[in-house]
Amino acid sequence: MKAKRLVQTGLLAAVIAVTTMVVNVPLPGVKGYVNVGDAVVLLSGILLGPAAGAFAGAVGSSLADLLLGYAHWAPWTFIIKGIEGFLAGWLAFRPQKGSTFLGVFAGAVVMVVGYLLVGMLYYGWAAAVVSLPGDLLQGGVSALLCVIIANPLRKYLKLGD
Repeated sequence: MKAKRLVQTGLLAAVIAVTTMVVNVPLPGVKGYVNVGDAVVLLSGILLGPAAGAFAGAVGSSLADLLLGYAHWAPWTFIIKGIEGFLAGWLAFRPQKGSTFLGVFAGAVVMVVGYLLVGMLYYGWAAAVVSLPGDLLQGGVSALLCVIIANPLRKYLKLGD
């Protein structure tokens, strides 16, 4: 990995942690929270590729869980957000028919389904279903933000070069 890519990935992991921590709304039913950090997880994948998306998403999001006092979610967040960032990047960077929209959509779906399944494991299906609207809102808003700001970031910051 080039030094520039390494720095970009680390910076995006930090931005993910900060955006997750600054804009979050607690969900008491599943002892979790809704945030907009997923916009940056998705951006990491579609701008820098699957490996950087996986690393930045996993590290930045699980770090936010730890710092906000949601340590019980951190291992699951590491896995879910890692897959989210990887899938977004993999679908966006496919040699033939790569699609930013498909990557963003699939990444958001992974996040919603992942937290639904873990919520069911931790607290039962009723609590997990109650948190589903918050996760859907988080995924939808994050995907929309990602799609809106991806091209300006590509153009002006030259990410991925």
